[in-house]
Amino acid sequence: MARTIEGCIFDLDGTVYRGDELLPGAKEVIEGIRRKDKGPVFLSNKALGRRDAYAKQLTRLGIPTDVDQIINSSLVTARYLLERDPGAPVYVVGEGPLLEELTSHGIKISSDPQEIKYVVASFDRDFHYDKLKIAYDAIKNGAGFIATNADRTCPVKGGEVPDAAGMIGAIEGVTGKKLEMIAGKPSTYMLQSALDILQVDSDSCLLVGDRLETDIRMALDHDITAILVLTGVTSRKDLESSPISPDYVLETLEDFPSLISV
Repeated sequence: MARTIEGCIFDLDGTVYRGDELLPGAKEVIEGIRRKDKGPVFLSNKALGRRDAYAKQLTRLGIPTDVDQIINSSLVTARYLLERDPGAPVYVVGEGPLLEELTSHGIKISSDPQEIKYVVASFDRDFHYDKLKIAYDAIKNGAGFIATNADRTCPVKGGEVPDAAGMIGAIEGVTGKKLEMIAGKPSTYMLQSALDILQVDSDSCLLVGDRLETDIRMALDHDITAILVLTGVTSRKDLESSPISPDYVLETLEDFPSLISV
């Protein structure tokens, strides 16, 4: 690697772990990066858990982690709303942890289409017609339409499950309104949060992830060294047919030390 790397960013699902199992090489690579004081910061587009839950999961899997080292799309969504329109009532198509994150930042949650200023779409395993109707009415009344993330699927043990793209597609389909902003990867909002913690410039940073259209795209868009690991949602076949080309491709994180010197 020609560049001098001063900071490292890692995706979680499909990169560091899958389900509740640590992926090969993850513990050793992260320990090595920490010994050199180059991070990492962990990013997740999932809004299904609070940041402290992700920190506890990593710790339980043998990678002791503080909550301040975790950035997820819920946190970035809350920061975006506070920056753009503090006090604006928000309707959430999403689950409890997202609602908890938003309310902990003082964001008002509403189900009244007459007062809702923003509809926030996310992964929601309890998505149903009544939620779609509230989102429809609010957007038709002029509410903004944003999302925590737009991932089509989420990697889990044994395969993948539908993610937030399903909820977004349903709302777009009935309203005719396209999504206005994505808070999570590949957005600048999420990336900048990671760089602020690492206190490095993007061109001295590397990012490891398993998804071309979020992890790798975000890295390449911001001049970050992009490393794709094939332990998540992306296969060799996907890579061959994609216009997105990472700087490095690893079968697992076990290949990280032999290929890349941080």
